[in-house]
Amino acid sequence: MNNKLIILVPCYNEEEIIDYSIQKLDSFLDSLIKDNLVDKTSKICFVNDGSKDKTKDIIESYCQKNDKIMLINLAGNFGQQNAILAGLNNLEADMIVTIDADLQDDYLTIREMVEKYHLGYEIIYGIRKERKTDSFFKRTSANLFYKFMNLIGIKIRKNHSEYRLMSKCAIEKLKEYKEKTIFLRGIVQKINLPSSEVYYSRKERVAGSTKYSVFKLFSLAWCAITSFSILPLRLITLTGVIMSGVSFIILLYALYSYIKHIAQPGWTSIIITIAFFFGITIMSIGIIGEYLGKILIEVKNRPLYQIKEIINDK
Repeated sequence: MNNKLIILVPCYNEEEIIDYSIQKLDSFLDSLIKDNLVDKTSKICFVNDGSKDKTKDIIESYCQKNDKIMLINLAGNFGQQNAILAGLNNLEADMIVTIDADLQDDYLTIREMVEKYHLGYEIIYGIRKERKTDSFFKRTSANLFYKFMNLIGIKIRKNHSEYRLMSKCAIEKLKEYKEKTIFLRGIVQKINLPSSEVYYSRKERVAGSTKYSVFKLFSLAWCAITSFSILPLRLITLTGVIMSGVSFIILLYALYSYIKHIAQPGWTSIIITIAFFFGITIMSIGIIGEYLGKILIEVKNRPLYQIKEIINDK
């Protein structure tokens, strides 16, 4: 049976925790090899996404003394999604597990993922049991996001991030998706291969701080919505129909007031009406602009990432 595993770890400015992560994953991979669950050629590959601290130097020092440690060094900061794609597109393995460098997603669950792979599953999703370690804002916003996605017909697994195992076959299927503004959680969900789930409790971060700000989380959510649904465009049409109806009613009332000589002068109502319709118009143009921007990005067909070097790829 084909058993080569690569644990793929995107990282950006993780100097405070990268030592801990390398040591834990290296020891864990040794245990998988010892138990004959994975091949002895299995590796851990870190993708340095343009870190500005000592992350790259620390990983390189481990690469020099441990051939199981790989490094894909990107030429700049391209974002987590593209860093993961850089690994998936350039690594050769029978199965690849993606996991964040902070190891808050329980890496010990990889053993269960590998066992399910041997049972014939091509994609195994890591699912959080609960969100106790999140702040109230992050927990609430995440729940609203999943509910909204399901409401508009986009089916993604709740409490699943980028922690998953994909077989070689699944990765080849993923490569068939050519869009540039990619939302991996949604794309992987569309791959029709046998899949399963494993559940884990998310840990507290050992050191450092999260690199996902509120703005980045919002951007990712907006990318997911606009990449998988045209509902916002349809809402513009619906809003236009409703506003046209409201405008017609206002027009009838204005004519009636004029004929009956009951019209009262007043700028407040005029200003409110103009501001309301102007706001709707600008919002609608903005949503259309988002979709046009995505089309522009797709048409340009620029590379999603640039690899500067790969260390220990053999």
